[in-house]
Amino acid sequence: MDVAEAVAAAISSTKADGERAVEAMIACITDSLKKGEEVSVAGFGIFEAKTRAGRIGRNPRTGAAIQIKAMKVPKFRASKTLKDAVK
Repeated sequence: MDVAEAVAAAISSTKADGERAVEAMIACITDSLKKGEEVSVAGFGIFEAKTRAGRIGRNPRTGAAIQIKAMKVPKFRASKTLKDAVK
């Protein structure tokens, strides 16, 4: 909610408009990642979907070996601008 409130204040609008704007941006990024596309936000960073290879894991209860399937996972790389701002 804090991000939505900040967006609403920045665009001089209502909190509901801010929430819709934030939700629309997240939905857009999610849809692009599902398609395997990379999303770049200037001055912020790059979102991308990477494939994590399958591997053998352990069941913590039984200790038995189990096969973990390969899967896509979201990754984020911060831009130099964002890194410098956080320092």
